[in-house]
Parts: sequence; C-alpha cells; structure tokens
Amino acid sequence: MEMDYLSRHSEELSKYLGKCVAIVRDELVAVGRDRTEAYEKAKQKYPKEKIAIFYIPTEEETVPLL
Repeated sequence: MEMDYLSRHSEELSKYLGKCVAIVRDELVAVGRDRTEAYEKAKQKYPKEKIAIFYIPTEEETVPLL
C-alpha cells in the first residue's frame, strides 16, 4: 500500500529529494533529514499506527532506466 503512495505521488515527493518521508494510512505525515527524525515526528502524531519510512533519492542517486 505504501509503495502505491510513492508511485501515485512522485511529483509531490520530488520536493523532498535527499530526505526521508513517513507514510501512515496512505498519507504523508512527516519529513526528516534521516529515518529516525521522520519516524519520531510521525510517532508523535500517530503513536499507535504502523509507520512506513522511505528515503527519497536525489537526482544524482537515481539510476536512469534505458
């Protein structure tokens, strides 16, 4: 489900290149410099929910598909 969020919102997520994002119930709930920061922010808002953390790579970190 969270992977679907990433593909459906790729344009929105491009604002967060080089950062980690936290997804809860198909909603972006926090952004952080690293996984720990994103998780802690999300956990404060949603203490009982499952939190998915993803790193959004920069353009330099992505491999172009031919």
